[in-house]
Amino acid sequence: MPGKSHPLCVAIDGPSASGKSTVARAVAARIGATYVDSGSWYRGMTWAALRCGAEVRVPSEVLAVMRRTRWQMQVRAGAGVYSIDGVEPGVALRSEPVRESVSDVAAIPEVRAFIVDRLRETTQYGDIVMEGRDIGTVVFPDTPYKFYLDADPEERARRRLKDIVSLEGLGDVETVRQSLQRRDMKDRTRTTAPLQIAPEARILDSTALSVEEVVTIILAALPRRENRL
Repeated sequence: MPGKSHPLCVAIDGPSASGKSTVARAVAARIGATYVDSGSWYRGMTWAALRCGAEVRVPSEVLAVMRRTRWQMQVRAGAGVYSIDGVEPGVALRSEPVRESVSDVAAIPEVRAFIVDRLRETTQYGDIVMEGRDIGTVVFPDTPYKFYLDADPEERARRRLKDIVSLEGLGDVETVRQSLQRRDMKDRTRTTAPLQIAPEARILDSTALSVEEVVTIILAALPRRENRL
């Protein structure tokens, strides 16, 4: 309808532990938008497959789980959350079995199509800030607000190790670095929607930048609310 405001879609892509989640959450909070972690949906599918005893490297078994599960989404505390068959996976999404298997599940074309459809539906909640690996290239390729976050591999490993220690109480930086390296390789070489920099995306190296500095750069590139029609 003429004069009706269209939802703002901010796409923040990048590899694991590049700072996407922290930055996207902060940007969403500052502009009053809904934060959506697209990666959590792929981890959710992986969690569901593992929970059902499916072999995640066998696409037919993962797809059988996908087709019989029921997903529901809602916004809570400014973030999009979901349940699978009435259960919210919670911290289980960050468990080692899920971390090590999610790339295999995310590489299945039918899984990506299913989740991309769910992610696009989040615009019903209004303005969104979505982080992932193909937001600017596949999910919302037409948004003019595309950003690609990256960081030095060692810094990314240190960041991820901090998260793992807080959840599991142990870990070492070299093991984490190797895990991230394997994940990067799978993400960049998969046939469907590989990790890549979207055309016109602004590239931000967060290695030496604080969260606030990255957030400030992104906010400066967004339009004023009153100018969006």
